[in-house]
Amino acid sequence: MIEQGAGPVNPFAAVAHADGLVLDVPEYQAGFERDHAARTEPMWKLERAQVFYEPDVASWRAMMDGDWAGSLELAARMAGPLADYFRGRVPVRRVRVVEFPITAYLQWELHVLAVRARAGSPCRVVPASRVSALDPLPELVIFSPSLMYEVLYDRYGGGRGGRRITDPGVVGPCLGAVQELFAEGEDVLAFHEREIVPLPPPVVTDEMRAALPAYAHRTEEFRV
Repeated sequence: MIEQGAGPVNPFAAVAHADGLVLDVPEYQAGFERDHAARTEPMWKLERAQVFYEPDVASWRAMMDGDWAGSLELAARMAGPLADYFRGRVPVRRVRVVEFPITAYLQWELHVLAVRARAGSPCRVVPASRVSALDPLPELVIFSPSLMYEVLYDRYGGGRGGRRITDPGVVGPCLGAVQELFAEGEDVLAFHEREIVPLPPPVVTDEMRAALPAYAHRTEEFRV
């Protein structure tokens, strides 16, 4: 939060009303890759939701099928390709908001984020209590003080594209706030070892599986 006048201001509140170019999934993916390839400074990601659907990721599919050991093995195999990717790209510095109890999705994702961190993409974990005054938080990818994407999801947490926002008056304060949260957060590797590794395999419910047919057509990885 940024102090202004009589009290704190929530810079994320401006995102919903900002002008932005709405992109579908292929357009967002192309824009993201273009902007990421052109970056010479680190980019930033804010991730708040506790559930996403990632049918494009083999490790996620294995988790949803109840094969937790296979899911972790597939996640570990992501290390080499991720390290190769980040050798040719600037790092993505991620702020991951975490609620307790840990959702099945988040248990899986935090294993993946630990792999990503070792491959060169740092992540810091922030408790939900830290951002309660800022909610509802948007899901953001920020490239510079004048360029960010609000990543859009459907009601299940499946990607449906993004909004490209270039207003420095909106983007700049959001960038500063994300950087502040990152500085305060706990390194994902320490959090993962303490809170996630000891957990039993996640429970995948029928309700979670019920959304899967909606993503049967998805063939490309969407999320960063």
